[in-house]
Amino acid sequence: MKRFYFKYFIIINLLSLLAFFVFFSFLIHRQDIGSDLNTVEKIKKNGVLRLITNSSINTYYYYNGQPAGFEYDLAKEFADFLNVDLDIITPGWNNMFSYLDDKKGDFIAAGLTITRERLEKAIFSIPYMTIQQHIVHHKLTHGPRSIKSMNDRTLHVRRGTSYHSRIRTLIKSGIDLNYVLHNNIPTLELIRMVNDKELKFTVSDSNIAFLSQRYYPDIRVGIPLQGKESLAWAARKDDSEMLKTINQFILYAMQTGKLTQLTDKYYANIENSDLFDIKLFQQRIRTRLPQFKDTIIKESEKYGFDWRLVAAVVYQESHFNPMAKSFTNVLGLMQVTTVTADEMGIENRLNPEQSIQAGIGYLDKMMKNFEHFDNEYEKTVFALASYNIGYGHITDAMKIARNKGLDDTKWQNLVKVLPLLSKSDYYEKTKYGYARGWEPVIYVEKIMTYFDILKQKEMKF
Repeated sequence: MKRFYFKYFIIINLLSLLAFFVFFSFLIHRQDIGSDLNTVEKIKKNGVLRLITNSSINTYYYYNGQPAGFEYDLAKEFADFLNVDLDIITPGWNNMFSYLDDKKGDFIAAGLTITRERLEKAIFSIPYMTIQQHIVHHKLTHGPRSIKSMNDRTLHVRRGTSYHSRIRTLIKSGIDLNYVLHNNIPTLELIRMVNDKELKFTVSDSNIAFLSQRYYPDIRVGIPLQGKESLAWAARKDDSEMLKTINQFILYAMQTGKLTQLTDKYYANIENSDLFDIKLFQQRIRTRLPQFKDTIIKESEKYGFDWRLVAAVVYQESHFNPMAKSFTNVLGLMQVTTVTADEMGIENRLNPEQSIQAGIGYLDKMMKNFEHFDNEYEKTVFALASYNIGYGHITDAMKIARNKGLDDTKWQNLVKVLPLLSKSDYYEKTKYGYARGWEPVIYVEKIMTYFDILKQKEMKF
């Protein structure tokens, strides 16, 4: 009897062991199947696209607790294109390619130019933006007139950047350049050091350099270090399927206008900035804004506005002067008309608090006209244009855009047609008639620049 139970015990254990090995083999087999998936298939299966990027003004940062930045927004569009979530990985500038190699991320989007050294590490997409490297210096520092005259000047750049690569190429060509390398210091910080006269010269891509003048109007964008270069996204060298998918998305973003929309949002007219106006704005947000800031914040919160956007509107309307009066008899901080004052229920347009209340209330009314827009940026700029020129003229411009086969919900298209409201061939066929259509274009452009400057003080990199 004991022998029977012993044999039974042995058989049961052998069967259990056999079942374990079968199950283990099944798991290994399933893992092998998963390992055969390419990157794009894994992204779709897991529902997550992993972006490797760097925290900086032109790529990815936090504002008001929300992620933002040109590269982030474009990558988010890519994730939506694939119908997956976006995960952000910021390993530091010098570690991005090693993270890509180790498959800790799916692609790099960090404002990268295509260089010979980087082509040895990764494969690059079709370009989505063209830039040029420039020397950046303080306005009181004489910039070089040519690269050959740089021999008595010292350039400060971040190690491992395309700037570093370009300097080495110039030295090899026989040009005597002095330079100092910095580890993981963002370009914007080096520009800030130039602005504060801690350094004399640095190098920056044109998109960053001209954008930085909004925050540091005393810097100057000097001579280029080389010709035009292209920005692109990077994938692993053996990941042709991922590269193919990235290229499909970039072409889609170009064809649908999404790329232009984001470029306008972050870089519109940065090369044409009025540096005197920006410097005056920087001064007045220190000297004049504080006395109205609490009221602006309080009234903005009632309608869910970012108070910095409202402050930008106030400055554009009156330069924070509560007694401002235009030639058309609009008054106060937000240049309220008598009609708007009556509509918003205020009695004294020169009273700062009442002016802000009426102005924000009217801006909210304009925003509601565009509630059907999916994009918050488009909704905002259309509302601002309506605040300036009137909702009726904006609807006229939208109709002209539709007649021309353009998407009338895109600001980039309205910029093209608004000036036509001053031409008889067009305004005579509209409901609301003649308008100085170029004015709201400039108006929106300036407000978004002021808004960006105010936001930059709150950005977290």
